[in-house]
Amino acid sequence: MHNPIGVIADGFQKGLWEGLRLAGELKVQSVQLYAVSGEMDPATITSDTKKRLKEELQANNLTISALCGDLEGHGFQDRTVNAEKVDKSKRILELAVELDTPIVTTHIGIVPEKQNAIYEAMFEACEELGKFATSLDAHFAIETGPEPASRLKGFLDQLSTNGVSVNFDPANMVMVTGDDPVQGVYTLKNYIVHTHVKDGRKLGPVDPRDVYGAVGYKPMSHDAIADMVENGTGFKETPLGQGDVPFDKYFKALQDIGYKGHLIVEREAGSNAYENIKQAVQYLQQR
Repeated sequence: MHNPIGVIADGFQKGLWEGLRLAGELKVQSVQLYAVSGEMDPATITSDTKKRLKEELQANNLTISALCGDLEGHGFQDRTVNAEKVDKSKRILELAVELDTPIVTTHIGIVPEKQNAIYEAMFEACEELGKFATSLDAHFAIETGPEPASRLKGFLDQLSTNGVSVNFDPANMVMVTGDDPVQGVYTLKNYIVHTHVKDGRKLGPVDPRDVYGAVGYKPMSHDAIADMVENGTGFKETPLGQGDVPFDKYFKALQDIGYKGHLIVEREAGSNAYENIKQAVQYLQQR
């Protein structure tokens, strides 16, 4: 593997500064940082925090691969709250550029199969964000999983810029939609700017609305989703190499399309976050 390997610092569940130290301990090259609330919130981040962040990154030989700007609440499906969400997303994009990373990852909601009012609301928000990201020479990257890759490509193809791009997560596709992540790489090749590395298995029928929410649909509770992830009632997240993501073919596909970006470990299940992330990092380092 020649791509830089990284982790989501918040994944250690130890806070920002300890997360950076643990990432350094694992000898990874990069971290993705949550930037919606807390110390990294663009509305409240201080110059002291920015200064300390730069120092901690240097001390641990790390760069920032991307910021996470996921605002939850079924993405941009609800036009009545989109103005506020778009503005918040713009501030996160500005912070990302200031911190020398051109990428913010997010979920925009499930792209409907047919163009309807929800589709139009999502499209208008993404069109505005795409133009703004392009003006900053940055990317607002949608995470894969809520819908098949072909449907996401159709949505992206209609936007006027590539400022809205893709954060590719192969396990989300395997666990939720049952889509083929290898073919997904080739389908979305013109849009992939960042990736998450995760593994899992689909065990039964899964309604994407239960996982990601949707306007007019009450999703499962967070605890219910966590139980599904942990105990495998509809899908199960697994250690890398123990699920159904065909990593040999997947990494070859990334190589085939010329992807040079980061491979960011994301582990959302398991009782020992550090050991789970360490296992995943070592799996990648040994390839």
